[in-house]
Amino acid sequence: MKSLENKTALVTGGSRGIGRAIALAMAEEGANIAVVFAGNREAAEKTAAEIAEKGVQARIYQCDVASAGETEAVVKQILDDFGGVDILVNNAGIVRDTLLLRMKEEDFDAVLNTNLKGAYHMIRQLYSHMMRKKSGSIINISSVVGLMGNAAQANYAAAKAGLIGLTKSTAKELASRGVTCNAIAPGYIRSDMTDALPEKAKEAIVSQIPMKHTGLPQDVANLAVFLAGPAASYITGEVIRVDGGMAM
Repeated sequence: MKSLENKTALVTGGSRGIGRAIALAMAEEGANIAVVFAGNREAAEKTAAEIAEKGVQARIYQCDVASAGETEAVVKQILDDFGGVDILVNNAGIVRDTLLLRMKEEDFDAVLNTNLKGAYHMIRQLYSHMMRKKSGSIINISSVVGLMGNAAQANYAAAKAGLIGLTKSTAKELASRGVTCNAIAPGYIRSDMTDALPEKAKEAIVSQIPMKHTGLPQDVANLAVFLAGPAASYITGEVIRVDGGMAM
């Protein structure tokens, strides 16, 4: 039997990058997947088609996780469509990078509203559902930037650090009901955005990684599958880095 057989996973930011890799990896382990996306319907549909090829259910839902009203509506629809949610992956995120001196208030707010408040909205909407079931796994995708800070990313670092506090508090509240909540802190993970960087910039980043190479979305997905499965049922409130040693 596969480790996530007959489970349903809700993955925000699930159409591309790390979210897509997590959705596909969980589907491979037997989970049905609700792919929540913000704007790129074509990418979401392509991801859902690949998930369905694995013999599980896959549906897509457009939602701005920064909106309380939209998250409430989409979670209700997902619960109606799938009959329940066992795994929540808060992966949706945006960046608005610039030095703090130049950072506009709306750019600071936008990053916190999506990356941090979006996770709060999704957890809040599924909180009672998981409590009643007395089971569930919540996985928040943070970042090593939330542990280390980074120049020109004060908003992103604040949001990702806040996500760690949210993780630990949620874990303490839900532990007695059999619900786990953990965070993954990826380091430099290869993506379309990182592939577009100049070679010198890539080399500078890799030089800071003890393992001397970048990670792949699948590296994060492998950990997410483990944390969502029965082998991790006694792990909660943890922040686990996937960074090649970058933040140790």
